[in-house]
Order: sequence, then C-alpha cells, then structure tokens
Amino acid sequence: MEFLTILYLVYSFIAFYFLLIYILVYTQNRKEIYEVIKPDRNYSLSIVIPCWNEEKSIGKTIEAAMNSNYKGLEKIIVVDDCSTDDSYKIIQEYAQKYEKVIAVQTPENTGKAGGAKNYGAQFVKTELIGFSDADSLPDPDAIDKMVGFFNSEKAGAVTSRVLVTNKTNKLTKVQAIEYKIIAFTRKLLGFLESIYVTNGPLSIYRKKAFDEVGGFDLKNWTEDIEITWHFVSKGWTVHMAIPAKAYTFVPEKLGEWFKQRIRWNVGGLQTVSKYRKKFFQCGMLGIFIMPFFTFSWFLGLTGLFFLTYRVGKYFITRYLITKYSLEAQVALIQMDEVILNPSILFFFGIVLFTLGLVYTLVALSHSREKDFKHPLRDIFIYSVFYLLAYPPLLIVSFYKYLKGMDHW
Repeated sequence: MEFLTILYLVYSFIAFYFLLIYILVYTQNRKEIYEVIKPDRNYSLSIVIPCWNEEKSIGKTIEAAMNSNYKGLEKIIVVDDCSTDDSYKIIQEYAQKYEKVIAVQTPENTGKAGGAKNYGAQFVKTELIGFSDADSLPDPDAIDKMVGFFNSEKAGAVTSRVLVTNKTNKLTKVQAIEYKIIAFTRKLLGFLESIYVTNGPLSIYRKKAFDEVGGFDLKNWTEDIEITWHFVSKGWTVHMAIPAKAYTFVPEKLGEWFKQRIRWNVGGLQTVSKYRKKFFQCGMLGIFIMPFFTFSWFLGLTGLFFLTYRVGKYFITRYLITKYSLEAQVALIQMDEVILNPSILFFFGIVLFTLGLVYTLVALSHSREKDFKHPLRDIFIYSVFYLLAYPPLLIVSFYKYLKGMDHW
C-alpha cells in the first residue's frame, strides 16, 4: 500500500473518530445543551474589564456590565493599560457616574490583555472573579445563567457563548457562523469535561482557583487558553453555559482577521509546548484536550496537503496528456480510459464533507438567534472556502512560533 494511501486512511480515521464522538455526545446530552443551573446561594462577584485604546467601545461595555441582572455583582473594575487615546478619561467618567465602577490604570503598558487582567485582579476580594473584553456586550441575564455551575466545589471556571455583533459584510457573516459552531462544539466538549478555553468576552472563575494557578500567563498570546489548561491540570472542572450570551466585534477586514488568527494559533502552540509533558497524563487535559488540539492541527495540515496534491496532480497530468496527444496527433480521451467507479478514498472524502456539513447545520439550528438567519450561500462559503484558509494559517503560525513571535 502506498504511503499516501496510508496517510489518507489515517486522516479519515481520525476525522471519523472525532465526528463519532460528537454524534454520541450530542445524542446522549441534546436535552441538556441549554441547561441552566439555579445557584444555591448569592455568590459575590467582581468583573474585571481590561482596556487599551478602546474609546469607541469601552462605554458600551461598562453599560452592559452595569445592566446585569445578577444581584451578587459588587464591583466592575475597569483597567486601562496606559491607552494613548481617551479611554482612561471615559472610564473615569463612568466611575464617577456609577458607584460599582472602579477606574484603575497600570503603572506602565503591559502589552497584553493578561497583564491588565492580572493587575485588576489584585483589587478583587469577592468569591468569584469575572472578565469581559473591552469590546464585548454580555446579555443582562448572562451571569445569572453561569453562576449556578459553582454549586459544585470542583468548578473552577464557567464560560459563556460568544456571538458576533457586527455582521456587516461577508467576512463577518461567515465568522458569525464560525462562532456559533465553536460554541456548540465547546458545549459538547463540556459534557466530556474537555473545554479547552474560557473566552475573553465573558468568563467567570472561582477566585480561589484563579489565585492557585497564579492568574494569567503573561508570556502566552492566548492567556484564556493557557489558564483553562492550568485549571484542568490542577483538578478544577470547567463548564460552559450556552444560554449565557456575550456579543463581540470581529475583524471586518481580511488583514485584521489574519493577524488575529495567527495570534490564536501561536498562543495555542505556546500552550501545547508548556504542557507537553502532560500528554497522555493529568486526567482529561492529557488524555483528551491535548490530543484533540494536536490532531485538529494534523487534520488541517494533512487536508491541505491532499487537496494540493490531488489538484496539482490532476492539472499537471491533463497538461502533459494534452501536450503529447497534440504532438502525436492522437485522441485526447478514449472510452476505455473513462473510469466511472469512484475510489474508496474519494468516497471517504465525500462522506466526511457531507457529515461536516450536517454538523454545521445542526450547530446552527441550536444557535436560537431568531433575528438573524444564515442563507445557504454563506454556509457554503464557510464550509468550502473559509475552512480552506485555516491550513495555510497553521503553516504561517508554525513558522512565526518557531521564529519566536513576540508582537502582533
């Protein structure tokens, strides 16, 4: 058997394996996807909002936090990371307007969201500590739908579902599809105790657990991924409340999107490198989360390789056949050369694509976003063209990681 055939079969096996896991988890837990756990008491909570040059959005974010229905919210600590615009001035105005809002500024620019988050955390004395990005807008009832998970003493973190606010062009509309699929997948992973990231737009941590892991890692570009892995490595469980919605702004231009995804991937590589000794150890972190992460990269890169190989081979072969047939003055195609029976590899590819499309449709059906429907055209663009952009992103990310990316 040829090496490429073996590689393709391995690729197909891993892809089918993950799809089967999703199918089994979904069928067993579909009635609990929108589960909301009622808190057994009123947990005290402080929200930290890091800010750097967000004068256009920080006011809306503070207002969204103030509009929360949760009665245990005691403080909203807004941390300005030495902005060069009027962000800190606006934050101070809101601190004068609302008693709950506290305006603080880092001594010097930390250069990363994790730095501002850690600085703000030192002012938190409540049982729970939450974080929200400066351009995110949580629903008023989002926190209420999250805190019930902390009834379990083992619960270290709870994250929300992120939806896209600015669906203004094709790129943002396709990202809106992506975010819904990410949220659905993350919820399924939650049933396996394998959530790999607590998102920036709205996540809540038990302060005791947050202090135990030492806060956010300032060396990591995706501090929300790293701290989640750190929690799991310490035995804390991580949950997701899919009814808790937080809206965020996504890149509207291709260059901004590319830059953001490079940061995400490099941060993921940093996290895998940091916890590499936990592989196949340390509970679900090493047994599932890390293999899930690395095999996802394998699928992306291998898929790009096979696509490039197949397309390149086809066009090169057709070019050579056409060239030499014309020179020899023979027929380009003969009936005995026409093969109507597809190969098993082609069959696997069609099945994988079909199952992936079905998974996308099921995920979107669970979004419950009644005021916005995705046309089939956008779903097709996402399933074919958008996903094809990920493997090249991975290659660039690997290169930047090996080169020691230190800014973005």
